[in-house]
Amino acid sequence: MKILVVGSGGREHAIICNLKKDKRVKEIYCAKGNGGISEVATLVDIEETNIKELINFCKDKKIDLTIVGPEVPLTLGIVDEFEKEGLKIFGPNKACANLEGSKSFCKDFLIRHNIPTAKYKEYINFDDAICEIDDFGYPVVIKADGLCAGKGVLICNDKNEATEALDDIMNSKVFKSAGDKVIVEEFLEGIETSILAFVDKNNIIPMVSAKDHKKIFDGETGLNTGGMGTISPSNIYTDSLKYEIQKEILDKTLNGFKKDNLDFRGILFVGLMITKDGAKVLEFNVRFGDPEAQVVLSRLETSLVDIIDSILNDNLDEINIKYSDKKAVCVILSSGGYPKSYEVDKEIKGLNELDEDVLVFHSGTKLVDGKYYTNGGRVLGITILDESIKKASDRVYENIKRISFDNMHFRTDIGR
Repeated sequence: MKILVVGSGGREHAIICNLKKDKRVKEIYCAKGNGGISEVATLVDIEETNIKELINFCKDKKIDLTIVGPEVPLTLGIVDEFEKEGLKIFGPNKACANLEGSKSFCKDFLIRHNIPTAKYKEYINFDDAICEIDDFGYPVVIKADGLCAGKGVLICNDKNEATEALDDIMNSKVFKSAGDKVIVEEFLEGIETSILAFVDKNNIIPMVSAKDHKKIFDGETGLNTGGMGTISPSNIYTDSLKYEIQKEILDKTLNGFKKDNLDFRGILFVGLMITKDGAKVLEFNVRFGDPEAQVVLSRLETSLVDIIDSILNDNLDEINIKYSDKKAVCVILSSGGYPKSYEVDKEIKGLNELDEDVLVFHSGTKLVDGKYYTNGGRVLGITILDESIKKASDRVYENIKRISFDNMHFRTDIGR
């Protein structure tokens, strides 16, 4: 098989590393990839949003399967366009991708299908939002409606912070057109976790659980990021919670897809808050999470190619998906200043000094003359599988001591 993976981050690196285990996969290409991915796949110099050129590449190279990693090309309709050309591609179509592309679309879906979520209201006028912001109480959650690379959700502790956030999003356009509409939500108290699920026309099957840490600093403080570390399994995912999520969220979601004629085939990421009143949905994503993919795919033992085929053929219920019993921890090393402004082109040292079983997933790197350099906000995901979360976490941090680049930042409490 020849496979094209679309994307350039740690998620795509994790997908490719999983595909490499399958002996049927002879060639893997990645558009555009990064420094670490260049070691395991052939990089293709085509932007992930250039759908026409990606189609031409697949035709020219006779690609058997394209796997889409990030959300942007999905929301642009890459799946629809590939299918028009008779090309095999994995991911939800444009209509389904709107569940991530528009938070108001997602919230409307959740409310209509009686799926537990926070109370909310949409605003397109700044003055209207300011006039009613106190009605939600504080803290209050303010979200830009469109895609913001994981940074468009702000938690405000008082009216001054809420006013500043609304002004930044709606007037200053810090998230550009993604902030043309905002969602204001009640703040949910509890423990955040997430579930990734494989979905075909008639089935929604959750993967092993994972817990993401989005705040930039220890103790869940500071700004939201795309994710600073993950563990799998989640330490709060009990059998009773699993049953509740399946019945109240996943099953209702699948029924909602059918009622709304959303022909969803692909990955559904469900961000959850476990409150005193039960699990509630924070968000839907329509692809593997990053860095959730790094821990979940590291534990996946069943061929990803077989799973994808079963989804595209609507027989997901016929495949037995297996995972390692080992626990996984991933810690993200980021550029100083991220998620705000940061510098790149810092040489990364020490990667050749790590333990043999350490999995290094590159998120923002480039390879120049045999040396790795930083090329993004989140740079590396250092991942280890071991018999317990504690052992995996301890070993991750021992190995991180051997890695260095200027202004390197990481949380010290992942898995602890």
